[in-house]
Amino acid sequence: AKMSAPTMEERKACWGARDEFWRCLDRHGEGASECEKLRRSFESLCPQQWVKYFDKRRDYLEYKRKLETEGYYPPEAAGKS
Repeated sequence: AKMSAPTMEERKACWGARDEFWRCLDRHGEGASECEKLRRSFESLCPQQWVKYFDKRRDYLEYKRKLETEGYYPPEAAGKS
């Protein structure tokens, strides 16, 4: 059975759930137990491929934000002062 593309309503519900989940993580930190319910909602409202993509996207955006605020330090220089 081929997967049908989500309708506009389904996409909006997915994005809404993702945004709520991400806001929770921003407030409470990655892996916060307060966000577990939102995570399950996000996973149930979005196609699995999207969940994987959004997870990677969030990691990338966090990494990028960190680079912009803290700068880049080569791994071998980390921890040495």
